Amino acid sequence: MSNIPETGRTRRVTIRLVVLQILVLSLLATLGGRLWYLQIRNASVYTAKATGNHIREVVEPAVRGEILDASGRILAGNETKLVVSVSRTSLLQQKDGGKEVLGRLAEVLGMPAKDVQEKVRLCDAKTPQPCWNGSPYQPIPVTKEATTQQAMQIMERREDFPGVTAQPTAVRHYTGAEGANLAQVLGYLSPVTDEEVSKTADKAGLDRYLPADQIGRAGLESVYDRDLRGTAGITKLEVDNLGRVIGTADEAAPQTGNNLVTSIDARVQKVVEDNLAQAMADARKTWDKNTQRNYEADSGAAVVMDVRTGQIVAMASAPTYDPNLWQGGISGKDYQALTSKDSNFPLLNRAIQGQSAPGSTFKVVSTAAAAQAGYALNGNYPCPSSVTIGGREFKNFESQGHGSITLARALEVSCDTVFYGLAYDQWTADGGIKPKKDAGDWFYKTAHQFGLGAKTGIDLPSEATGRVPDRQWKQSFYDANKDAWCRQAEKGGKEYADLIAKENCVDGYVLRAGDAVNYAIGQGDTLVTPLQMARIYAALANGGTLWRPTVAKAVISPSGELVREIAPQADGKLPTDAKTLQYIDEATKGVVSTGTAAWKFTGAGWPQDKIELHAKTGTAEVEGKQTTSYLTTYSRDYAVVMTISQGGTGSGGSGDAIRRIYQALYGVDDKGAIDQGKALLPTPQTELPKFNPDGTAIIKPASFAGAAGADAADGAVPGGPGAGSGPSRAFLDPAQPDGPAPVLVMASAAVEPNRSTGRGRA
Repeated sequence: MSNIPETGRTRRVTIRLVVLQILVLSLLATLGGRLWYLQIRNASVYTAKATGNHIREVVEPAVRGEILDASGRILAGNETKLVVSVSRTSLLQQKDGGKEVLGRLAEVLGMPAKDVQEKVRLCDAKTPQPCWNGSPYQPIPVTKEATTQQAMQIMERREDFPGVTAQPTAVRHYTGAEGANLAQVLGYLSPVTDEEVSKTADKAGLDRYLPADQIGRAGLESVYDRDLRGTAGITKLEVDNLGRVIGTADEAAPQTGNNLVTSIDARVQKVVEDNLAQAMADARKTWDKNTQRNYEADSGAAVVMDVRTGQIVAMASAPTYDPNLWQGGISGKDYQALTSKDSNFPLLNRAIQGQSAPGSTFKVVSTAAAAQAGYALNGNYPCPSSVTIGGREFKNFESQGHGSITLARALEVSCDTVFYGLAYDQWTADGGIKPKKDAGDWFYKTAHQFGLGAKTGIDLPSEATGRVPDRQWKQSFYDANKDAWCRQAEKGGKEYADLIAKENCVDGYVLRAGDAVNYAIGQGDTLVTPLQMARIYAALANGGTLWRPTVAKAVISPSGELVREIAPQADGKLPTDAKTLQYIDEATKGVVSTGTAAWKFTGAGWPQDKIELHAKTGTAEVEGKQTTSYLTTYSRDYAVVMTISQGGTGSGGSGDAIRRIYQALYGVDDKGAIDQGKALLPTPQTELPKFNPDGTAIIKPASFAGAAGADAADGAVPGGPGAGSGPSRAFLDPAQPDGPAPVLVMASAAVEPNRSTGRGRA
């Protein structure tokens, strides 16, 4: 008798079938739930994505806004060029992939067929340049240098050139208005990278980079890129599953970028560039008795600043280059030339990135420090030809003594030993190599209060900070370099650098007496930029206000309407009272009248009684190099600073050049006569330019403020320090303007030349 059920199933089989049924039902339920989620719950999201799969964007670049000088002259604009472009979509619709069309196009353009084919191929990891890294639906430019005849051949024979267009396109052009170069101030453009496009793909408007965009990479082009760039036009094309265009889904026209008005005067800029170049050329013809060869004068910089606002009227850097080299993409050969050591790096803006010891131009800071420390301004201080500190001799630059003199006279004749004595006395009072907890450190503290050792905040990228070598810096520098110093010391070398390394390995963190006295005359480890010094001397001129330097004045719409004004901003005051400021003011006037700069100014015919100038000369020494020429000056309107690396003495290297800059500003001839009709800018330009209805600027000469009156009658320049202003004149503090401060985009890169080791250590 059998025990098998009539169904033929055992108990085990039945259980397995039940489990299988449950599993099948679970899978069906999961599938159903997922279908509900995709088709009902999130239907709108996936519908939008599916729609996007057949939409392709074609970008029409916006015309970039212009950069103008203070009177409306175009410094960076756009020139129309005939650009020949090819549509890949049209090529792919042809039987041979467009090879025959490209061959005919190459023949018309006079280019090798291979070059044309390479330009229209798409970039990928395996495809080298040249290639196209933009959208495959974007017209691909083959050349931006087509002639009118070539364009007519293409457009008149459209049947032979399907998908090929030749049309005028705006291309960035740096005009060299009035002959001014301004390469480092203006900057340049280059195409966006794939990475930049990817990072902004989910953004809109100016926050999104498109493959056809050109963006600012340096100078004003970089800082004000959002204002200048404009908004590209986008045409959305509908394509089928094979990528063929079947219609247009949407279209938005490009919007031209805004214009940027600067405080630069192109005419003054030209004068500054020419005189900097001439000063360097003259230095190279001058014999250096210390090194027994002519001065190298390998680089230089100059700044003209409005003392009442901090606005930059001119800024030059040498060596320089043609900014139009970047137009349409720079060649490898040109890029190598701009970045090689042989070219001395012309891409650097040495006015804001060139760091060097300021030499005796720093003594105005030391004078203010001495006053803060309690030393009498009208006291007498010994000025021997040399002093011995810590067993080492420290000399005047030209080893000349002047007896017992005031601080003012020490500034006029640039007596180093007076400041050596003050710095050593203060160093000793602070505890020497074992500083007191409450050490005043007035010489270092005052420099920080003058804005040194920090960026000025100018609206240009990559500004350097300079350096105030105080006790904190000494410690941090020691921590960073101790191991390297000790390794060098272990080698037992006898060169100067080896001996310094041996000394620093032991106690390089100690602020020695030699460090303190060298620092007081702008030597040793002290570093400044020309812009920092221009800002300090502008503050001396205006009554003590430290203005934030700016180049841009306003953003203007393409139609000529004001978008926003970039108002001057005061960042603080000099830490000196009115009495000290007046004292320094008189002393720096004496430098021009009877001091170290007199032979280049009053001795060369400058009318000091009508246009009062103030100056301080500086001759900075750098180990292993020739002396750096530094000359810092100001009038009631402008601070003018020039420095030339390996260019000689302050007045000898830069004196003639700065005098000629003032002559051009105020209309002074070589004999001292003043002709207001020849003055380029006797007072700084304050008003914005006027614009025509089409947005173009109305160019007219800067107006002369106060053209009538007593000053004009006695020959003084209107707005300048007129005749009879005398030693008692006072500069009024400019009122701080209302309005938003400029938005600054600052990079941190800084360029530092070989560090000076100073003239002695103790």
